[in-house]
Amino acid sequence: MRTPLRGRVIYLLAAALLLACAPVSGQPANKAPRMPDGKPNLNGIWQAMNTANWDLTDHASRPGLVVAMGAIGAEPGGPGVVEGGEIPYLAAAREKKKANFEHRLSDDPEVKCYLPGVPRANYMPYPFQIFHSGKAIFFAYEYDGAVRNIALKDPGPAPADSWMGQSFGHWEGDTLVIDVTGLDERTWFDRAGDFHSDALHVVERYTPLGPDTLSYEATIEDPKVFSRPWKIKMPLYRHVEKDARLMEFKCVEFAEDLMYGEFTKKTSK
Repeated sequence: MRTPLRGRVIYLLAAALLLACAPVSGQPANKAPRMPDGKPNLNGIWQAMNTANWDLTDHASRPGLVVAMGAIGAEPGGPGVVEGGEIPYLAAAREKKKANFEHRLSDDPEVKCYLPGVPRANYMPYPFQIFHSGKAIFFAYEYDGAVRNIALKDPGPAPADSWMGQSFGHWEGDTLVIDVTGLDERTWFDRAGDFHSDALHVVERYTPLGPDTLSYEATIEDPKVFSRPWKIKMPLYRHVEKDARLMEFKCVEFAEDLMYGEFTKKTSK
């Protein structure tokens, strides 16, 4: 049976389109910009476009905790970023997570403008900038002026715990791998109360998917809280606006009345 002319034309057009889109043998499909040393160029302002900061796992939209804010304060729903869908809490830790969720309005460290820690800093609803040269890598975050210096030579054990921890980076092919230790136990992973202890160990992986997209993975290990290591994964997008830049969000002054208002000297009228 003969194929109608119109059908053959559509078939040929589709075949031509597939051939045009397929990578040519010997040419890399990844068109990410490169540094002079051949490593991917990570310079730029990046941002996650998801709701992981509200909840790392699958979650529906829900009303906010401040009734007066109405829809403005409502919490958006979104798909989870946890591999396998569930965070493997130990039994006692799961109960603490539930308690954190119930008291999140007062207990979430973000409310108090504490530094966000790792990995949370990377998926808060604020951009961050990577400064990258052949000899140094530095992360600057809009939220609370947080920063991270990525050591490229093993610095040894962290001398003390800190909000943003100690970061040691190395390359595995086109992937920047950052080992993060010495993280302060007071940070949370999200607004849903997901937490960790002082035994937290995070291994991040930044892999270019194209000129303006990174695959971000973080493997999380904490034997005091979780029964096994677990992973989150999401894309990060480079801002390409002509005037893209980090703004200031130094939130300490926004939290001072909340935290210290009771100690403020009252003036008589």
